[in-house]
Amino acid sequence: MKVAIASDHRGIDCKKEVIKYLEENNHEVIDCSPINTDTDDYPDFAFKVCEKVTTKEADIGILVCRTGIGMSIAANKVKGIRCAKVDSVEDAILCRNDNAANVMTFNFTKSIKEIDEIIEAFINADVLTNERHARRVKKIMDYEKEKN
Repeated sequence: MKVAIASDHRGIDCKKEVIKYLEENNHEVIDCSPINTDTDDYPDFAFKVCEKVTTKEADIGILVCRTGIGMSIAANKVKGIRCAKVDSVEDAILCRNDNAANVMTFNFTKSIKEIDEIIEAFINADVLTNERHARRVKKIMDYEKEKN
């Protein structure tokens, strides 16, 4: 799987660990924040990752910041993105199964083992496993097309 990833300046160390894990598990990684500074603005990196996903240069996106909230808000402003802030393996599976999430973010204060498990669950989860959920996601996508 091709994964676009980025972090703000606070998530650099975690991002490096995630990239290592992804590459060890044979995923292709596009680092959208290869250089960070103390004056980084997280929306810039969220938009870069989301552009890789919407142009299909990447299959999914991963955003790394302290809480995951700001990155999630920024990502969800990009047409075609459904970003979920994921706190558990169950969240990772359900946001793919039920919401067709194509970008995830998380709280990097978790252990790297927990983060790796969450990412693996997100990558391997089936997308839209139920017609009812597909119908709901279609409504969101139709609204987005109509309003943008």
